[in-house]
Amino acid sequence: MSLVLNRIKNILDKTFAPDNRLIVVVWMILPVIAGLTKLNNNNFKMYRQVFWHVWNETSLFCQYPEEYFDVNHYGPFFALLIAPFAVVPMWVGIVFWNLAMTVCLYFAIRRLPMAERLKVFLLWFTAHELLTALFMVQFNVVIAAIIVGCWICVEKERDVLATFLILVGVFVKIYGIVGLAFFLFSKHKMRFVLSFVCWSVLFFVLPMLISSPDYVAGQYYEWYVCLTEKNQENMVNLANNVSLLGMVRRVGALFLGAEAFENYSDIWLILVGCIAFCLPYLRFGQWKNEAFRYAFLASVLLFVVLFSTGSESSGYIIAMTGVGIWYWTAPWKRGKWAVAMMVFVFVLTSLSPSDLFPRYVRANIVQPYALKSLPCVMVWVWLIWEMMTKEYGRESVESKES
Repeated sequence: MSLVLNRIKNILDKTFAPDNRLIVVVWMILPVIAGLTKLNNNNFKMYRQVFWHVWNETSLFCQYPEEYFDVNHYGPFFALLIAPFAVVPMWVGIVFWNLAMTVCLYFAIRRLPMAERLKVFLLWFTAHELLTALFMVQFNVVIAAIIVGCWICVEKERDVLATFLILVGVFVKIYGIVGLAFFLFSKHKMRFVLSFVCWSVLFFVLPMLISSPDYVAGQYYEWYVCLTEKNQENMVNLANNVSLLGMVRRVGALFLGAEAFENYSDIWLILVGCIAFCLPYLRFGQWKNEAFRYAFLASVLLFVVLFSTGSESSGYIIAMTGVGIWYWTAPWKRGKWAVAMMVFVFVLTSLSPSDLFPRYVRANIVQPYALKSLPCVMVWVWLIWEMMTKEYGRESVESKES
């Protein structure tokens, strides 16, 4: 028995070794596999057409059943990001789009100021969720990279780049706005504000280079209307609202009846969540501790998914990154309950959408009640409790190895 345990330990030591190159190979292969197996992916067809619709000055938010099903929900600025992948053959575009997104998140994680061993673990821990997002060719991979990258830039006092990343996320998918949560940790707040305003103006007008001012201004208004309508659709769509909001609504309807939720508004739960999210800011004495600021990064990554009606299964690459950061960046040794929670998160959140999970349970229990979100909700509540009660000390996460 001891021989088997020693072999397992040796395998794990090699797998999570700081100089291990296997994870690099895995992360670069995953986007290629996902792209080549999803060459007719509807999402990517829609992304490509964003560029051509802006180029031809046609509505971004109408239905085009001859091109793709569903409705686009990305802003006009996205046309510039997707342009290099829209003018090449479909298979080239989808593979390199997936590769580009993966590289963004890979380097964001690699740039985190923590021990190399911990970064390698985080890359392994999120690899399966990354594949889920890549199969859907979803921009959520970049959103995760943007949030992590913004935090790193604020830490390194590179506020201009931090606001650049925030506004890329905002002008593509709104979610990037959560990067403003790190504003209070900035040492150059005036620079942060001024660069935020400048980037906002630039990103607003840039799509006009390939269209016209009137067209772009009109599309921003249509975008607002489209997102408002989408929020209503998410209430009943099982593929969306995979969040705390969706779980409460669906589980509540199971026990209380659907009629009890006819006039129910998510705003009350969102308000409670926002208050809980903001309360740790009051612990001013903890701001100086790197581990406390890491905790805020984890909280943002979880919050943006758990409190959005637009959260999809593929969006959990964002939340899973937050869970990994929560576990490894605490300046105290994690106990067996935290280990058990990590296993619970990986099994129910990461594996539940895959064929590795029992199909009956997935189709009849997990998906209908948005239970993919449950482990992440539990981690976020645990995290907020820690941020309100624990002393984070001044130990650097860079020196933490276990």
